[in-house]
Amino acid sequence: MSVSIVNTLLEKTKEFSIEETLAFLANEYKDKVVFSTSFGQEDQVVTALIAKNDLPITIFTLDTGRLFQETYDVFHRTLKKYKKEIKVCFPEAAAVEKLLQEKGPNSFYESVENRKECCFIRKVAPLTKALKGNSIWITGLRAEQSENRNNLDLFEYDAHFDIIKFNPLLKWTLKDVQKYIDDNNVPQNALHKQGFISIGCAPCTRAIAEGEDIRAGRWSWESSHKECGLHQK
Repeated sequence: MSVSIVNTLLEKTKEFSIEETLAFLANEYKDKVVFSTSFGQEDQVVTALIAKNDLPITIFTLDTGRLFQETYDVFHRTLKKYKKEIKVCFPEAAAVEKLLQEKGPNSFYESVENRKECCFIRKVAPLTKALKGNSIWITGLRAEQSENRNNLDLFEYDAHFDIIKFNPLLKWTLKDVQKYIDDNNVPQNALHKQGFISIGCAPCTRAIAEGEDIRAGRWSWESSHKECGLHQK
């Protein structure tokens, strides 16, 4: 069933612009279309498209409790500019307390397993709650962000969260993203100008050098696939 829905959406929207597709989804799945933002460059573009067209799409963010101040700054500027509500989802306090009491505040540095546990508590569990009951999940994923994302489609079924994902910027390059931001005066995280391309939690993110992979700054002490569990590909 989910595969047929994906195919139908791909067919119906194949001639649509991103904005037309967003409007179509908002109308087709009333009150069941959500967009998750981490306030990165791609997400800021999608937020701008939603806000500019005054689309009835719920925007939410995951506050892990360990974000950069610069992320909160762009969050604030985004609210001021677009006057659109952004729902904030927090991890369960009891789960965070238990993790820190049993393993300390920096257990994620000790193993991939520990890091993924922290990601699950702070990101995956809140996301699961935020997506529940919705039909379409809009993301800011781009194919060139990582090898894992090269085989993504514009629409796909995410079995883990039981939801259809729409990846509107899938074929955009980083230059495309930056041009849209510059041309439309979109607020962006100040860290992007300091070599931070992919920005997550402060302890788990560093700037990258010229020529390094875009995801090299995430969990730089690991040789894993550099994913936190929000996106299974």
